[in-house]
Amino acid sequence: MDTTVTDLAQTIQIVVAPVFMLTGIAGFLNVMSGRLGRIVDRARIMERRVHTIKNPEFLEQSENELKNIWRRIKLINRSIGLCTASALFVCAVVVFLFLGDFWTFHLSEVIVTLFIVALFLLIFALLTFLKEVQLATRTLQMGKENMYDE
Repeated sequence: MDTTVTDLAQTIQIVVAPVFMLTGIAGFLNVMSGRLGRIVDRARIMERRVHTIKNPEFLEQSENELKNIWRRIKLINRSIGLCTASALFVCAVVVFLFLGDFWTFHLSEVIVTLFIVALFLLIFALLTFLKEVQLATRTLQMGKENMYDE
């Protein structure tokens, strides 16, 4: 009986690392969902503005900004999806760690594969998020340049 409790304690210790990774992913998802909310709010404002602008030059600028906003929405949605998939794979790692220990299956290849896939998904999520941030920054810089032209 003591050996099974000890084995269980060791398994729980092993599972703690992926759980910390889940915590980090959850924080990242929180940041991205907040950012998505702000982008969507800006899109609503710009869509109303586009319908009221009479000046063709300002209308073109506003339409370009709206296109960039929709690109940003697509990027942040893709990043959220990749991050969520990564979290699901990490959860699968935790489940397989417990199942492998409980039923003494040899699941190390499956566990390693799931964890590597989770890491790659997280890498792609971070790269997609970086692309969205760069697009947002580029849009701000274009607006700053237009301000100095006037």
